[in-house]
This record gives sequence, structure tokens and C-alpha cells, in this order.
Amino acid sequence: MSSERLLRLLSLLQARREWSGPELCERLGVSPRTVRRDIERLRGLGYPVHATLGAAGGYGLEAGAAMPPLLLDDEEAVAIAVGLRAAAGGAVEGIGEASVRALAKLEQVLPTRLRRRVTALHSATTPLTGPPAGPAAAPETLTVLATACRDHERLRFTYRDAGGAETRRVAEPHGLVSAGRRWYLVAFDTGRGDWRTFRVDRLSSPQPTGARCAPREPPAEDTAAFVTRSLALSRPLRRAVLVVHASADELADRFRVTGAEVEPVDDRTCVLRTAADSLEWTALRIAYLDIDFEIREPAELRDRVAAMAARLSRAAGG
Repeated sequence: MSSERLLRLLSLLQARREWSGPELCERLGVSPRTVRRDIERLRGLGYPVHATLGAAGGYGLEAGAAMPPLLLDDEEAVAIAVGLRAAAGGAVEGIGEASVRALAKLEQVLPTRLRRRVTALHSATTPLTGPPAGPAAAPETLTVLATACRDHERLRFTYRDAGGAETRRVAEPHGLVSAGRRWYLVAFDTGRGDWRTFRVDRLSSPQPTGARCAPREPPAEDTAAFVTRSLALSRPLRRAVLVVHASADELADRFRVTGAEVEPVDDRTCVLRTAADSLEWTALRIAYLDIDFEIREPAELRDRVAAMAARLSRAAGG
């Protein structure tokens, strides 16, 4: 029997609640008889694999059963050990101490050749430490969300927006995205009829409904890119209008703005209407170009530019 195939079979059974016999045959490239024999081998190792009757038949790991020691190949064992070391720094609430305990147990059973690889990587790596970048997510919440994503099962949960208002949601989860210490759930919100990005630390009481949902076409090929775009759109933009003493073409090229943001006045003057996350960023960009300009609005931008000019003058000894 191929140990590599056995690992693949176990990985498939852990990835989904249930597989039909023909699906496993196709994934593994073997006959139904070989699949049945491999299933019996896993049972002999202590893995609680149940079978369903029928023309096609089906297999799955029993939920909640005591599992035997993990069956890992070399790369998986090293990856888990490295991941546990990283998790000790903790983007998941309360997981640091648990990661250290799990790592201690794993390294006790690693073969010497693998333990040396893990130790070498750890000794050569220095983590960049600093203040927390955001709230940590509860591990039990992440587990529920990940399972619902895997099983395509609708979820009910309470969601708190940036203003503190809470709403009850029903959603079809698609995937999780980790960004520093923050986690985001990408899901189709059935109440709003559209895809949404939910911050996991603002999500509470997730409850699987037991209702399966057909997988939807994802909102983007890259889920992480979708979350990045969603966050950018959710930030309030600070708008500004300036008269710039340069041609519209010159400003559009040097300031990297679209034609819709620049309105020509004459060959040497144009009006810039732009928006950014902060007025400071707009002031810095336009000042860096070394082009004369006047601020039409908002008045707050005039104050920011004046304060910035005063600081630069002091720094230059003026």
C-alpha cells in the first residue's frame, strides 16, 4: 500500500464532510476495491471512518470522535511546527499558550532530522515585534466559520458595525482572510443579496443553520484582493479642490490622477478635484510636485498645509 496515497485519502476525508466512492476513486486514481481497502487501513490505524450504503456509497470521518495520532509526512510536520511557533505570537485570541504546549508535544515526537530543520529555521528567524495591529479573533469563532466554509453551510450570527450597531445576519460563507491580527469572513449576505466582508472580531454567536447551500461564483478570483478592495471602499474619503498652475496634461501625468479629476482652465492652469484617506496625504502629494497651487476647499486643508509649512520651515532653520 502507498503511504502517500493513504495520506491523500486522509486529507480528502478531513477536507469535506462526506465523499462518494466514485469521487474518491477519481481523486486518487484507483479502483473502488482499492479505496475500500485503504478505508479499512485507516480504520485499523484508529481513524473513525463511516460508510453509507447505496449505489455509489459514501465515506466520511465521524465528527466528535477521539482521533489517533496525526498521520503526517515530513513537509506537513515541519509546516505545523513552524506554524505553531508563529502562532505563539498570536493573531488568534488565547492561542499563544496553547500553541506553545502543542509545539512542545509535537517536537517530542519529531524525528531528529525534522527537529533539526525546525530548530534551524527558528534560530535563524527574528520576528518583528511591536504593538498589536488590531483585535484578535476568538479561536472557537474561527473554527465554526472555517467549518461552515468547508461544508457550504449557512450561518446565523450577530454583527456589530463600526458605530456599534448590531444586526442579525444570515450568510453563505465562502472563505477566511487573515490580515495581521485581523481576520475577515467573505460571505454572501442573503438578507442583502450581495457579497460582504465581515470583521471576525465584530462577529458573535455564529450558529450553523444545518442548511446546505450550493457554492456560488466567488466575488473575485483572489479572495484576499476582494477584501482589500472592500476595505478601501469602506474608508471615508476626504475630498479636496485645488487650483494648480500647470496644464491639465502635465498634472495628470505627474500627479497620477485620472482625466475625470482634472479640469483644464487654460494652457497653464487647471482645477484638481481629488479624494484620499486623509487630507495630509493630499497635501504631501501636491507639495512634493513643486508646482504652485491654491486651495479652494476644504478650509481644513489650508490649515494642514500651513502647519506642515511651519514645521518644514523650523526644520530648515527658518
